[in-house]
Amino acid sequence: MGLSDIFSSFMPTVYADEEPVEEVVEEVEEVVEEEEEEEEEPEDPKEAIWEACTQECSALKHHLDECNERVENGSSENCIEEFFHFMHCADECAAPKIMAATV
Repeated sequence: MGLSDIFSSFMPTVYADEEPVEEVVEEVEEVVEEEEEEEEEPEDPKEAIWEACTQECSALKHHLDECNERVENGSSENCIEEFFHFMHCADECAAPKIMAATV
C-alpha cells in the first residue's frame, strides 16, 4: 500500500471538469492584450540615489574596505562598526532624496 493509497482512503479524489480548449485560448489572448495595453512603470530612482550617496560617504567606505582587508589577511577583528557607520551615512543621505522622488 503506497502513500497515495493511504491519502486516497481518507480523502476522495476530485476531478476537475474539463473546459473547452477554445475558451482557454481566448482567455489567454485577452490577458496578453491587457498586458500589452498597460503602461510601463517608471524606473525606480533608488539605485541612482544610493550610488550617489555612497560616493558622498567615500571616506567611510574606504575605512570599511581597509578593515575588510585586515580581516582577509588574518586579523581577528570584525568590521561591524565600520559597516554601520558607512550604512548610517548612506542612509542619512539617501532617505530624504528617495522619499522626495517618490512623491
